[in-house]
Parts: sequence; C-alpha cells; structure tokens
Amino acid sequence: MDVNIRELALNILLEINRDGEHSHIAVGNTLAKYQFLPKSDRAFITRLCEGTVEYRMQLDYIIDWVSSVKVKKMKPVIREILRLSVYQLKYMDNVPDSAAVNEAVKLAQRKGFRNLKNFVNGVLRNVARRMNEITYPDREGNPSGYLSIRYSIPEALVKSWCEEFGESICEQIISSFLNQRPATVRLCRTGHDPEQTLQELKGQGVEVKKAPYAVDAYEISRYDYLGGLAAFREGKIQVQDVSSMLVAQVAAPVPGMQVLDVCAAPGGKSLHVADLMNGQGMVEARDLTEYKVNLIRDNIERLGLVNIRARVRDASLIYEEDMESADLVLADVPCSGYGVIGKKPDIKYRSNQEQQESLLELQREILKAAASYVKKGGVLIYSTCTIGKAENLDQVLWFTEHLPFQMESLNPYLSPELHTETTAQGYLQLLPGIHACDGFFLARLRKK
Repeated sequence: MDVNIRELALNILLEINRDGEHSHIAVGNTLAKYQFLPKSDRAFITRLCEGTVEYRMQLDYIIDWVSSVKVKKMKPVIREILRLSVYQLKYMDNVPDSAAVNEAVKLAQRKGFRNLKNFVNGVLRNVARRMNEITYPDREGNPSGYLSIRYSIPEALVKSWCEEFGESICEQIISSFLNQRPATVRLCRTGHDPEQTLQELKGQGVEVKKAPYAVDAYEISRYDYLGGLAAFREGKIQVQDVSSMLVAQVAAPVPGMQVLDVCAAPGGKSLHVADLMNGQGMVEARDLTEYKVNLIRDNIERLGLVNIRARVRDASLIYEEDMESADLVLADVPCSGYGVIGKKPDIKYRSNQEQQESLLELQREILKAAASYVKKGGVLIYSTCTIGKAENLDQVLWFTEHLPFQMESLNPYLSPELHTETTAQGYLQLLPGIHACDGFFLARLRKK
C-alpha cells in the first residue's frame, strides 16, 4: 500500500484547522488507522503535525513576511501545505530544504492545485533563502507581540498572564508548552503489585523513571505504542498526568466510602479513587454523553475494578435522589484547558472572551449541584486543568462565600516540595514550566 506520509499529515492538519477537530484526537485516529507504518514514519507524522500546530502563529508570520498573498487569503489546502513545509524548513534539521520544497510542490499537485505549484515553490524557496533575514516584533518596544510570535501564542493570553504572573513567569509557562513531554502513567494497586509491574515494563524494554509529586507516578519512554504494552492491556497501568493524580491523593478516600465524580471522563481520577479504596465502597463516575461514559466504561473494564460504575448525567443539574448521599465528591469542571496546551496545542487558538464568561457560569452551576450531593462533614474536591485566577481561586472564594463549605489544608496529603502558603490554606495552583507537570488547580473543601 503506497502511503504518502506528508499527505497524511496534511489531512490531519485540515481536520484540525479547517474542520475543528482536536489535535490529539486527529493525530491519534490517524496513527491508529496506520498502525502498520514503520515507527519512524509514525514519529515523523506526529512531530510534523504537533510542531506545525504548536508553531502555527509563528509559521504564518514567516509566510506573510515573504508572500504577497497573505495566509488568511489562501485556500485551506495550500495554507496547510505551506505551514507544514515551513515547519520542516525551520525546525526539522534532518529534512533537507530541497526535499521539503519539492514534496510540497508534489503535494499541491496531488491535491488538484497544479495551477498553484509555482506559487508554493516560490514562497518556500523564498523562505528557505531568507529565513535569517526575517524581522520579528521588538522585545523592548513590544514585549507581548514578541512573546506571542516567539512562542506562537495569542497576544491576549500573553498579556493576561504577564499581568497575573509577571513577564518572567509568563515566559516560562509559554516556553514550556513547546517542550517534549514524557508519557506519565499511574501504577494500579488493586490486584497488582506495583513493583512487579515496574519489572514487567523494564522487561519489555521500556525506560521507566519516577515522576515527581504523586506516589504511583512514573514517566515511561522507549516503547512503540501503548496498546503494545502488556501492563497496559492487563490494566496494571493507567495513563494520567501527575497533576491529575494529586486529586485522588488530596481527596484521601478510605475503603467503604460513597464517592461521586460529576465530570469524570475519561475516568482517570475516579479510577484512581476506586483503586485507593481497594475494591470496597462505590465510586459513581458521571459524564454528559454516552460517548464519554463509554470511554470510562472501557477503562473500568481494562482495569478490572469492581467498586466503580459509570452513568450519563448532566453535572449542572441537581438530582434530588442523590442529595447528601456522598462522603466525597469530585468536581473537575469544564475549563479553558490552558494548563494542558503542551499536550493539546490547538486549545490556545480557541480562546475567546465570550466563551470564558459562559464557562465561569457553567462552573458555578456545577459547583452548586456538586455541593448538594456532599454529606454534612463530607469533602468536595474542586479542580481544573487551567491556570488563571478567574476559573480557580476566584471560583473557590465565591463558593465558600455562598455555600456552607470551608477550605482545608492540603499539606497532610502532598509531598513537602509542594507545600506553600496556599496549600496550607487549602488550594494548589500548578504552573507548567514552574512545576514538572501540566498546569492544574485543586482545592479541598469540607462541608460544615
């Protein structure tokens, strides 16, 4: 079967930028479909697609700098061909410039744009020749414009984070989004010996390294793909970021508890809580759609846990029959997701103020509903995978002001390296580039 790997990459980019698919899903679906390709080809597709999406604003700036037709005016196919080719010219040293240009011209012809092959050729030769002449925004005169193009992130986000965290921390955050991130897994305990799982992984040639902050967290590398690992297929490991593992750690569930996770998909936190409860009690993992709930069910089945079930429920609605029924409620609410831009780079281009306002409203609706399920004296954990105050601390302060809950110190549950003034108060804000994990917020709240 003749497969053109650049054409596969082009189709993925069109799915993301033209059709609105999330980058990790578009890449993952294609790799699953073409699992038979050599590992080097799959790695090339992944690097090319992720890199082109990550650096999209910078690539567009470069194209606009040399081209008389601006990126916004181009046909989607030509625009994506130029983007992925400029990425190769600037960032993929193992691809000769001539190959990047020639393959782009062939790709334009393959896609039915024979009449534009000279345009594609001209723009790319120009970029290759003049790459070092391109002038970028001046850091002194226009710091937010400079950071925006340098790290390919919308200027509105740069300005808001410079204001909130200062320019130096803002730069650490946005530069970290462009770094390679190892896969992190949690070792499952129910029915398994974590030490034995580690030995099994090493026996399969996987490189395993202890990850910070969370008890059972490990970084894994040097494996072909996840489904090829026996430990994954047999439910001995669960892919999960360290930041997300801290939710169950801070929740500190005990066997026999009744637990509700109101926004659970794909189920990492619920599964972790059920695992810590050692097969006893019950965790109900809820999400809004059958599709998402089925993702949770797949994971429950693979991990073989008996004390967890999944069902379709709307987290913003209050279900009377569940009032004050749970010892522990997890509310990992829908959010802007800016803490995981490193893994899902297209998130940064989707930001807008209107969406932000409606998110804040939805978060409060979910919090009010979640609060009603907590027994008196029970615990609610609020979390998001984002980094701004508005969706995090401000929401918790609003919550404790309007509902009978108070924050509780996180220090008894966290490793000492994460202890700060705020964790003693009851909340933790993790920042990418500052902490060795995704950006994440969590707070522990006790019902009075």
